[in-house]
Amino acid sequence: MPFITVQIIEGRSVEQKHALIKEISEAAIRVLDADPDNVRIVINEVTADDWGVGGVPVAISRANPKTS
Repeated sequence: MPFITVQIIEGRSVEQKHALIKEISEAAIRVLDADPDNVRIVINEVTADDWGVGGVPVAISRANPKTS
C-alpha cells in the first residue's frame, strides 16, 4: 500500500491540493501498479516561518527578495 507524504508551504487553494492528490495518486497507480483503493496521500502544510532555505526562513526571504 503506497503511503505518500507531501510537505508544502501553506497558501495553496483547496482546488490545488485536490489536484495534487489526484495527480500523485494517478502516478503511483501507473508507476507502482498499485490498486487505487490502496493509495494514500497526506499533505502536510508548513508555515513560511517554519520552513527554511539556506539558513533563512522562507517568510523572511519572501519579504526581502534578493535584487539582481
